[in-house]
Amino acid sequence: MKKLIVVVPAFLFVFASVHAQNDSVLLTRDTLPIQQPEIKDKPKEVYKLNLGADIPVTATGTLWSLYAFSQIYSKDPSDAETILALDKSQVPRFDRWAIRPYNEKVDKISYLPFYASMPMPVFFLFDKRMRKDIAKLSFLYLEAMSVTGLLYTGSTYLTNRYRPYVWDEGTPLDYRTRGGGKNSFYAGHVALVATSTFFFAQVWADYHPDSKAKWVWYGLAGAATGATAYWRYRGGLHFPSDIALGVVQGTLTGILVPKLHKTRLIKNPNLSITPFTGLSHGLAVRYKL
Repeated sequence: MKKLIVVVPAFLFVFASVHAQNDSVLLTRDTLPIQQPEIKDKPKEVYKLNLGADIPVTATGTLWSLYAFSQIYSKDPSDAETILALDKSQVPRFDRWAIRPYNEKVDKISYLPFYASMPMPVFFLFDKRMRKDIAKLSFLYLEAMSVTGLLYTGSTYLTNRYRPYVWDEGTPLDYRTRGGGKNSFYAGHVALVATSTFFFAQVWADYHPDSKAKWVWYGLAGAATGATAYWRYRGGLHFPSDIALGVVQGTLTGILVPKLHKTRLIKNPNLSITPFTGLSHGLAVRYKL
């Protein structure tokens, strides 16, 4: 049988009873409940930080990313003999169709959603409720981006996978031998755009759970991520497998970081607490078994 435990300050008188027939509270004449004015609930805390875990994770991801970014974009160039000896048959079949010459114009276009999505916390200022939590939301955003930065730069730092354009003879040889041509695995631009935009969409949904506008933000996040993925492919910068991993990792990180910090509000329909006053004051607690 479940037990009911009631804890109240010493200066409060607590009366609680459960009627076997109708589950109503039995009160004496001197302690009849008096109609209390309705008190509006204060907005609940949407996210709760665990600084003991969040600070080390964010600091580690941020510091590593700052270091690794300087390393992955300064890799030693490949020698011409190695590049000229490359055989397209070495590329897995599911990726081979993406081999194409480097397209500088498309490469530059792919940066548009990338740069547009980076300052996402600024948009929290346009919502009254989110604006009050701007410091917390900015920290969570930094944590999400640091996780993606850690995973992306770590993968690129530890591996050397030639970009699709390196395999294509249509790309000038001096560009095929660049150190940056080894950074195909995996699609960092795609992952970062997905993290940023889906983070915003998830936070909006958590602050406005009943708003249909949340689907607009999810849709825009998907569109921005998809556009970045397409342009990185068209530019000859990443294979489909690189892009798919970037989409999945970035999307999951953008959604899960806020979700894992969401405050769990426990509501029990069988429990009711009613204030009363008269000769004494206190709370009447009823739990329906």
